[in-house]
Amino acid sequence: MNDQNETQIKDSTETHEATTPSEAEEQSQVTQSVQSAIDQETEIRISEQRRKIIEEAKTALDETKVALAALDNQDKEKALEALATVTGKLELIVARDPSLSLAPVEVKTIVHDMFASTDTIQPSIDYSIKALKRGEVQKARKLLSGLASEVIVQISCIPLATYPQAIKVVAPLIDKGKFNAAKMALQSILGTVVITENEINPLPVLRARSMLTEAKILSENSERSEEDSLRLSQLLDGAKKSMELAELLGYGHKKTDYKDLFTQLKEIEEKVSDGKGGLNFFDKITATFVGLFDKKNSPDEKQVSEEGATKS
Repeated sequence: MNDQNETQIKDSTETHEATTPSEAEEQSQVTQSVQSAIDQETEIRISEQRRKIIEEAKTALDETKVALAALDNQDKEKALEALATVTGKLELIVARDPSLSLAPVEVKTIVHDMFASTDTIQPSIDYSIKALKRGEVQKARKLLSGLASEVIVQISCIPLATYPQAIKVVAPLIDKGKFNAAKMALQSILGTVVITENEINPLPVLRARSMLTEAKILSENSERSEEDSLRLSQLLDGAKKSMELAELLGYGHKKTDYKDLFTQLKEIEEKVSDGKGGLNFFDKITATFVGLFDKKNSPDEKQVSEEGATKS
């Protein structure tokens, strides 16, 4: 798909949830100050997924919904015309790539943000563990469901193995005037749209990296002002707190994955103390972040759901 076609495809509206164990706490100034950088990085990640959308598949999904609406009005000709478009678009996709099983049609982001400190979150985790030990699974589930701070990138896909054939079965029903049966069949077909959680990006990790990126620039200046030195200190402290939050929320293996990060951060703090500066202070911690978090897919988190099509 060329760039011109890509610009015609819009993502669905972003869903945003602020989840907390209790009451929302005010974010620190240093956290707020890197939000624009987080938004920019998130948009880059979404754009990468948007390029995978197949315009013909999106048209096929849209026309399926057009056919369903036409059946509500018992508009036989319009419904059949829409389904003919669906069939043609899907046949074109299969002809281009016979091995393709899922055709991406929509990108959606869901943001779960947590405005709470580690001191606030830890009691909720402890209580959840106690609830599970007592067999109070639903209590624990309710508490744990809010313990997330992440950006999820979801991609909706048409299953090419079943969708085209199912569409072909509907046309004869419409020809026979069986509009209710055709509507039920189309609704069932839309329910086979596959939703994949393609990426899960932990916000505390994104924030820590953003803070360290800015801190790196300041650290390279050994003649920085007092204001810059204060900002550097705030950024390093903010990165530490963000990593502590990421660790507590289970984004990575506790103690093993984060051990090197905290050690390397402490080394940086010592190197930049008393206004000192220099190059390559952040090489190790940058490499560690890459090794831990720069993966194409989040391990053990990629899920596929066939619960229903995303409704616009």
